[in-house]
Amino acid sequence: MAETLISPGVLARENDQSFITQQPVQVGAAIVGPTVKGPVEIPTIVTTYSDYQNRFGTTFESGSDTYSFFTSIAAQNYFNNGGNTLLVTRVVSASATWDYASADVYCGTAESGVVDTITLTSSLSLNSFNITSSVGNGPSGEQKATQASTSGTGTGISITASFSTSESIATITFGGGTGYEVGDTVTFSSQSLGSDLPNGTNLIVTLAASNIIDAVAFTLESIYKGDIYNNTSSILSNNSLESGSANNIRWEIASANTSSGNFSLIVRQGNDSDGNKSVLETWPNLSLDPKSDNYISKVIGDQKYLYNSTGNFIEITGSYSNASRYVRVASVTSPTPDYFDNAGVAKTAYTGFIPAIGSGSYGGSFSGGAGSIIPSGRTMNLYDTVNATDTQGLVSSDYDNMLTLLANADDYRYNILLLPGLNNAQHTSTITTAIQNAQSRGDNMVVIDPVAYNGSVATALTQAASRNTSYAAMYWPWLQTLDPSTGKQVWLPASTLMGGVFAFNDNAGEPWFAPAGINRGGLGSVIRAERKLSQSDRDTLYQGNVNPIATFPGTGVVVYGQKTLQKTASALDRVNVRRLLITLKSYISQVAQNLVFEQNTAATRNNFLAQVNPYLESVQQRQGLYAFKVVMDDSNNTPDVIDRNQLIGAIYIQPTRTAEFIYLDFNILPTGATFPA
Repeated sequence: MAETLISPGVLARENDQSFITQQPVQVGAAIVGPTVKGPVEIPTIVTTYSDYQNRFGTTFESGSDTYSFFTSIAAQNYFNNGGNTLLVTRVVSASATWDYASADVYCGTAESGVVDTITLTSSLSLNSFNITSSVGNGPSGEQKATQASTSGTGTGISITASFSTSESIATITFGGGTGYEVGDTVTFSSQSLGSDLPNGTNLIVTLAASNIIDAVAFTLESIYKGDIYNNTSSILSNNSLESGSANNIRWEIASANTSSGNFSLIVRQGNDSDGNKSVLETWPNLSLDPKSDNYISKVIGDQKYLYNSTGNFIEITGSYSNASRYVRVASVTSPTPDYFDNAGVAKTAYTGFIPAIGSGSYGGSFSGGAGSIIPSGRTMNLYDTVNATDTQGLVSSDYDNMLTLLANADDYRYNILLLPGLNNAQHTSTITTAIQNAQSRGDNMVVIDPVAYNGSVATALTQAASRNTSYAAMYWPWLQTLDPSTGKQVWLPASTLMGGVFAFNDNAGEPWFAPAGINRGGLGSVIRAERKLSQSDRDTLYQGNVNPIATFPGTGVVVYGQKTLQKTASALDRVNVRRLLITLKSYISQVAQNLVFEQNTAATRNNFLAQVNPYLESVQQRQGLYAFKVVMDDSNNTPDVIDRNQLIGAIYIQPTRTAEFIYLDFNILPTGATFPA
């Protein structure tokens, strides 16, 4: 349609001004450190503290006392102060072996087609094994076996029996059969007893519980690694697990129907009992039919996540996404494909595969998990005792893999990185990696503790002098607070609580407000600071780019600085300006991402401007900018630029500054003097 009128007429044109300003993707803080349980080396987003507790736990026991990690205290403080999302990455001792716990779920009552495995041990009684020799040089008369050795299971069992005459009989094999139960008798017929003994001599065995291995229907595996998920132990009178705890799980088959081929599985907390069940998840109407929509692997999930250190990515195996937060289906040993025949009747070959109602072997417990939160042979230093050689059971290098993984800005988004337990003086290399990641990503800041507990102003200044970046900020001194999980008063590095300060700042103000001062930098949960800083101390620290945590009478403990570690004086030597840039770059980059591979025309450029300008106007209205200008037109997108398949935009901003140094002049005038206008 023509866009101009040549002859008289009416031209109806459209001018779409209804672009809806895209909102930025919300990101929060990230924390790397040890936890009680949870996914090992798999960054995981949690949205509430209860979510964190369920996935990562809170306390653990060592000796006769209870402790918690800085990670848990930091998470609790972050969410209590309004944090929305927290990316938690659990690191563990690299010197230990870590593995998943598992549990076999057995088939129900054995029927036709079900072959339970029989195993025999050397303690088997052979009193019923009689041989009558009438030929050759064998034992005279009727002899009873006195010793036996066995090997194999199922139809592959081989028995060697010895007699008082020192004769032996070999190659006795299992004669076959199906659906064995405790108390059944099994005949082991001799195939060849040797030339000196008669053939056809049989061994009759009555099966005990120890002789029968039930057929496995499917195997469950804990989602997360660690021996904390093991709870195979004695079962108490109320069917509770003696070693069950709030940090592990158990399973139960709650219902089963061989007519429909369906059953229900519930996941329970490890420390509950049959009379007082604590149900974590319920999975009704499951099936072992791979062709069914309610196939157990499809419903619960069977994927496993492992960190691939060679390629620096999370490797995923399995076909179905995990819907359960506690278990995955490791394998289905007894599938029931096409469970019904053409008449709609369950096939007898499969009905015995459906697991029976009950709590399962050993009360539905798990075993085989490996990896302890308390490393073997290592002293675990906690709270104010963390040091260079051991920080909460870890060493600095235990963090390396996950910091390398978190360098991937496409997969993991966050605006603040917390590493409570590490400090610049004792873990220099690891802190360097974190800062380099932040500088490379350009979308987050690292909160750094300068020194371990019992440091000084001088040592804190020395550590700050070793850094020069606007992507990190340093806070000191250490703080004493009440551990919400143990009720103890403990000493923490400042980074443990700074996530909460940033969260409160962003809720009470904006990311480009200063996370400091009485209004937004108060630390209400802190009992006292390691050192009460004087005005002179605060001056010295601030000049050296260490943000002091001050103590004021009647006010309490307050973050009283917001400098980055950048040495050059500029707008970016302040935390609020760096965070303003991070926020703006994040949003505008998201808008620009949608333009990749679009036509390089004025319409595309106008689309960009229509989204970015309103957003910057809103930031200006919310006191983030004094002024701004966005240029994306023919002036910076010349024909030569377009021919190189480039689209260039220029964003000019004047960030607002904070009032950090307030001068109040009190002018004393004589009586009758005129006040200045």
